[in-house]
Amino acid sequence: MKYLNEILGIKYPLIQGGMANIATGAFAAACSEGGALGVIACGGLRSAEELEREIAECRKRTDKPFGVNIMLMHPLADAFVEVVCREHVPVVTTGAGNPGKYMDQLKAAGVFVIPVVAAPILAKHLESLGADAVIAEGCESGGHIGEMTTMTLLPQTVDEVSIPVIAAGGIADSRQMKAVLTLGACGAQIGTVLLGSEECPIHEEYKNAVVKAKGSDTIVTGRSAGAPVRVIKNRMSREYVKLEKQGAPLEELEKFTLGSLRKAVFDGDTKNGSLMAGQTCGQVKMIRPAAEIFAAICEGTEFA
Repeated sequence: MKYLNEILGIKYPLIQGGMANIATGAFAAACSEGGALGVIACGGLRSAEELEREIAECRKRTDKPFGVNIMLMHPLADAFVEVVCREHVPVVTTGAGNPGKYMDQLKAAGVFVIPVVAAPILAKHLESLGADAVIAEGCESGGHIGEMTTMTLLPQTVDEVSIPVIAAGGIADSRQMKAVLTLGACGAQIGTVLLGSEECPIHEEYKNAVVKAKGSDTIVTGRSAGAPVRVIKNRMSREYVKLEKQGAPLEELEKFTLGSLRKAVFDGDTKNGSLMAGQTCGQVKMIRPAAEIFAAICEGTEFA
């Protein structure tokens, strides 16, 4: 089996997660320079021109491979796909939907396409459409999640497809990295642990909240609306879940969380912001350089 570092031409078999409003061009470049695949997120962008600027910023800071994450439910997804094709972005990861409608366009542009999946059956379908690899993301992860754990999702996905499978969710140190490699993954995508990196552009109060959090300090909001999101518990998340249990309509819940991620990322509002983080927040004990985090995760493996 080829590992992700060989497939993508990078030092470590690691992808930096495409976290909306967090994964900027500068952050992606820092992660690529540190030996992983840096990824620019489109989730928080408001125009195709913004994506062009982030790609230019990334290329100004590194000559190493990088990628772009396209959240398919974004109203500008069509425009984002056009930009990555025109800019010859080497790798695209996708989330929140089926990238089938874009597959031919992306492949014609020479893009290596890696959709995120939460179920083996979706991985099989995307393989038939031409996906080059898939990211099997378990519900331990932060942000938008599925229902299967990484421990169950990963081996079932590996058994279901013949393309490379990348693990995500619950990976923050070398023990977990070794575990997912044993389960058949060719590499891993990491997000929560990178919230504790020096280069991560989130507000210091958000970083401090992650460092202080225990693994049991996350909660899943949005299950009643069919859009579960894992965040660190705070006033906003507790009130949201309370409203869910009372049967509040979707419109009321959406108003409640409008702009909440930006409040956390940019304003450092740890009470009313959406502090997206996975269960590995309990393993983030200090702020470190991204390169140090990558090396620690691969310690004791053949990639060290």
